[in-house]
Amino acid sequence: MPLSWNEIKIRASQFSKEWENTSREEAEAQPFLIEFLNIFGITRRRVATFEHKIKKADAHSGYIDLLWKGMLLVEMKSRGEDMEKAYDQAKEYCHGLKEHELPKFIMICDFRTFHLYDEYGVKIEFELPKLINHVRHFGDIAGYQQHSFKEQDPVNIKAAVLMGKLHDKLKEIGYTGHHLELYLVRLLFILFADDTNIFDRGIFQDYLMQRTADDGSDLAQHLDGLFGVLNIHESKRLKIIDEQLNAFPYVNGKLFEERLPLAAFDSAMRKILIDSGTLDWGQISPAIFGSLFQSVMNEKERRNLGAHYTSEKNIMKVIKPLFLDDLWQEFTDTGRNKNKLSKLHEKISKLRFLDPACGCGNFLIISYRELRILELEIVKGLLGGQTVTNISHYFLVDVDQFYGIEYEEFPSQIAQVAMWLIDHQMNMLASEAFGEYLPRIPLKKSPVIKHGNALHIDWQSLIQPLPQDVGQPTYNYIFGNPPFIGKQLQSKSQREDMEMIFSRVKGAGVLDYVTSWYIKASKYMLENIPLGNPLVGTQVAFVSTNSICQGEQVGLLWTELFNKYKIKILFAHTTFKWSNEAKGIAAVYVIIVGFSNIDRTRKKIFSYTDIKGEPNETSASNINPYLIEGRDFALNSRSKPINNVPEVFKGNQPTEGGHLFLTEDERKEYLKAEPGGKKYIKAVVSGREYLIGEKRYCFWLVDASPSELRSLPLLMKRVSAVREMRLESTFGDTRDLADTPTLFRDLKNPSKFIVIPATTSENRMYIPFGFFTATHIPINSVYIIPDATLYHYGILQSIMHMSWVRYTCGRLESRYRYSKDIVYNNYPWPLSPTEKQKQAVEVAAQVVLDTRALFPESSLADLYDPTAMPRALVKAHQVLDKAVDQCYRSQPFLTEAKRIEYLFELYDTYTSGLFPAEKKGRKKSK
Repeated sequence: MPLSWNEIKIRASQFSKEWENTSREEAEAQPFLIEFLNIFGITRRRVATFEHKIKKADAHSGYIDLLWKGMLLVEMKSRGEDMEKAYDQAKEYCHGLKEHELPKFIMICDFRTFHLYDEYGVKIEFELPKLINHVRHFGDIAGYQQHSFKEQDPVNIKAAVLMGKLHDKLKEIGYTGHHLELYLVRLLFILFADDTNIFDRGIFQDYLMQRTADDGSDLAQHLDGLFGVLNIHESKRLKIIDEQLNAFPYVNGKLFEERLPLAAFDSAMRKILIDSGTLDWGQISPAIFGSLFQSVMNEKERRNLGAHYTSEKNIMKVIKPLFLDDLWQEFTDTGRNKNKLSKLHEKISKLRFLDPACGCGNFLIISYRELRILELEIVKGLLGGQTVTNISHYFLVDVDQFYGIEYEEFPSQIAQVAMWLIDHQMNMLASEAFGEYLPRIPLKKSPVIKHGNALHIDWQSLIQPLPQDVGQPTYNYIFGNPPFIGKQLQSKSQREDMEMIFSRVKGAGVLDYVTSWYIKASKYMLENIPLGNPLVGTQVAFVSTNSICQGEQVGLLWTELFNKYKIKILFAHTTFKWSNEAKGIAAVYVIIVGFSNIDRTRKKIFSYTDIKGEPNETSASNINPYLIEGRDFALNSRSKPINNVPEVFKGNQPTEGGHLFLTEDERKEYLKAEPGGKKYIKAVVSGREYLIGEKRYCFWLVDASPSELRSLPLLMKRVSAVREMRLESTFGDTRDLADTPTLFRDLKNPSKFIVIPATTSENRMYIPFGFFTATHIPINSVYIIPDATLYHYGILQSIMHMSWVRYTCGRLESRYRYSKDIVYNNYPWPLSPTEKQKQAVEVAAQVVLDTRALFPESSLADLYDPTAMPRALVKAHQVLDKAVDQCYRSQPFLTEAKRIEYLFELYDTYTSGLFPAEKKGRKKSK
């Protein structure tokens, strides 16, 4: 298993510091490269050779500094030498290598500057101190397979914007609702058909230009006539119909069946429609319809309806590991054997796909396209280059294998039409491959797109049994991007949906709305066994908020899925930034989880070094709900720690409207006017002040007598303001606090305590914890641990605890959101460390604190910035990490993956009751 990227980053940072002053090739090249490979957990002796002798093109011998055959060629130079010349030299060496020895990468390095070239000659350049920022470029070396996914064509967005403008214009004149939606869907189909040989190319654009007035006054009548003609078979049309209208073919599919009221156009609206026609709709993916949907809705509607548009790039992240990769592998495994090809062809023609939150059909559209591309290759193999007279008999995959459920009518109509359009595009692709036109107009088959609430609809009810089926057919694959919607943003009806789905799950009110689709899909799988192959089972994959695999939601959701529905995770994309190019672009942090109630041996994890970048693929024997390799395992919320350690508490909730707080300047001004209040002012410690070093203060009036307060009129004015603020609150608990306006809601002021910031950057290797005394008042953006010792501090400040945090805490966007009930109270402390081991931790912990103190001008945010962290502080933490590791076991932990595996196993040990917490000694009776 490759090293985790966190581990690689740690090693890269250490490597950069260690070699920052090296410059001579002759003396240092080999040790430099040995340590460089070690960053990625690679032993040079296992993969590479130094001074590999090679015969150059000019017949002279040369020596490659390092060669890893098939992977990497390195040419080292002394600092300041010509790097481009060195690259030319490296390429010359390649002429003497055999085909299988040719490297995927060439690296030129002068100990300070790195030039990394891929097999296409594309160069990445960076300096040694920036190596930590570029380690992902060495993913193949580290054992991660790099994946790239195609972005969508930006012409899609141009079309969406134009059609969105037309929508707005029609809406302005009062043409609204269902009629407007269907009108637009028809125009979209016509524009597409005009460019893609459904119609004779360009006849709609010609009709607009030649037969409608410049001012748009008669455009609505002409469009109404066209809609009518498209719904009538050519044999049944009037004998004297306008020749240009009669050139349009019969479409069918019920798209033009309903009679719509006449719209109205002006010159500007006519121009928008004509400008839309100038785009090459033949180059536009039908996924444009999803972009259109967003462009014609306001943000409030998008949030309420969960109308998230997913780009092609992200759809491929779902469907490739769900089914597409396996189907292509089956195709490869046929070896072009016609019997095997026929069986595979029959298989894919009977697959059924459901998107139970389909929006405008993006997942269905792209999945159908990819299935048709595979089918085209199968048909090519079956025909073997022979000439055929009717290719339509050879194409079996059709749109009626695809099903969708959508909450809103307009996008459900778009999804239906978009499927016909992608069908036509794929027919044209087949026509080009075989030199024969493959038409499917008039439309004969349709996808099944149901308008309604997917959480109330019986998903199986969409499927009609086919005559040749024995028994009831089921969906082979269920996928999509259900609405995310956290608990705070759910509408009343959405909360009612959640209560219906999670009726017997205690505490489910904190779950995101998307989790309802997980339960509904799991229930479907339990109740419906796929026809003909019960051992395969239905497989599911959803794009989801990353919070369902972090923090408190994990235990609530996945315990239910594991215990009641026997779910197994088959593949996963860890957190990445999800976005698209549609208007009102969405940008949230998501995961993808593929799952089923039937297990499979080959599982994949796609992890992200850069959440905005490309994933790295690794294999796993089992994937747990934290999306790492490990046993199916979910932490539940606990009110007390599982070990005998001090409890953690949230800092004080003030609930005083800001009236008892002071900035540094306000403190100075107050003391000038009212110096008698000085003894009631204490420093505040919150997450922000603590991390960035700002100073803020509060009035702490726990011990203040009424007579003393009355002698301080400025302070009393503030107290009165607190009382008024609390009385005006809409919350009963807050109004009750008006009786004690001198006090915060909470009154924690321990003599000594550890501070833990509740939220902190995910970029830091360590969350900086700290010690404080009663001179500081902790507030609710930090957690505190009263009565904690240096030993407790050392364990929590170690990389061991940070590994636990990274995998178990919730996230605010991508930032760490520490939790006492999930992270701290479940954390498995060392089982039985010796006094000597404890002392080693305490000594190392104090060194960390002392080292921080050497940089009084730097905030903790500065000190723990991964690119600015002082070497002395790095070393202090490394010593502490080693001391803590040895409290757990004598052997060092080589990777973060090993640490987290060990911690999960230790957690199992503690919670199984085999090793109860240490008993406190009894007090002797007097």
